[in-house]
Amino acid sequence: MKVVAINGSARKDGNTAILVRTLFTELEKEGIKTELVQLAGKKVHGCTGCGKCWEKKDRRCVIDDFANECIKKMDEADGIILASPTYFSDVTAEMKALIDRSGFVAMANDHMFRRKVGAAVVAVRRGGAIHTFDTINHFFFISQMVVPGSCYWNVGIGLDPGDVEKDEEGLTTMKVLGENMAWVMKKLQK
Repeated sequence: MKVVAINGSARKDGNTAILVRTLFTELEKEGIKTELVQLAGKKVHGCTGCGKCWEKKDRRCVIDDFANECIKKMDEADGIILASPTYFSDVTAEMKALIDRSGFVAMANDHMFRRKVGAAVVAVRRGGAIHTFDTINHFFFISQMVVPGSCYWNVGIGLDPGDVEKDEEGLTTMKVLGENMAWVMKKLQK
């Protein structure tokens, strides 16, 4: 089994990546392979609504940028983590573009993410995290994915790089999320 995490942060290896790696530790303890893909510095164009994904049905978007690499990795994985810092009470523009484009590609290709396990991870300085969390979960639910819970919302608090390491409750939430994600993935594999 494999989980791919897409980190929508503009900061490579910042707070959002730290939270994902905390979750990864629990998945790896259960023998699940993990891969972190970071959108920092990558071009991910917004959806143009062209409808070509519905015509071609080739599991790709016609816009040829980094989003297609992400879509391919999401298609091949058993579990998908979408992680984003909170920008004005929502996901980053790059994450939203990936959500829109991968969502349409998935629907156009017989709901290709159906029954995969999905988990949202959110980094925040102070407020707006729940809307960010909801945006990611809306994608999972419309994609017919299975979403495990944790002991609190999947949020870590911090501003400067590394600050989330001081958020004990946030780190515990990621640890429990990793345990629950592994458990659900193993149950679905049977």
